[in-house]
Amino acid sequence: MPAAAPPAAVGATPAAPEPAAPASATATQPTLRVATIDGNTFDLAEQRGKWTVVNFWATWCGPCIKEMPELSALDAMREHIVVVGLAYEDTTLEDMRMFLKQRPVVYPIALVDVYDPPKDFETPRGLPMTYLIAPDGTVAKKYTGPITAPQLEADIAAAGGPKVG
Repeated sequence: MPAAAPPAAVGATPAAPEPAAPASATATQPTLRVATIDGNTFDLAEQRGKWTVVNFWATWCGPCIKEMPELSALDAMREHIVVVGLAYEDTTLEDMRMFLKQRPVVYPIALVDVYDPPKDFETPRGLPMTYLIAPDGTVAKKYTGPITAPQLEADIAAAGGPKVG
């Protein structure tokens, strides 16, 4: 099988939200259950009642690395928001742990198989790619390119979530 080309990193321009559309027309509430590098399991269904940020990223993606501290702070400071990072690259668990020692985050990270990505999410064609999942488990927004905490909080408030300020 030929090697898949890695998705292109998107420039530093903030992401424009795309219309929310799960990969499958029948998947109004995407499922995601992944083993995290700390030995735990992240299950999207267990996050119901909170806003969840599902962030596809890679260690070689400059814009991805730049947004990590902000996503980590958002996860740490907002009780109604949960973040999960899906490392979309062909790497080892040991290499990922070493990378995260240099760039620690408070949210869980899972390695995603680039040849078998999560079925209910589109295969990333560029990174970072982020989904904002509403408390009812539906996709509220999809972003291609870097995002910011204020942008996510504004989109949550616009969708009827709590306003920060």
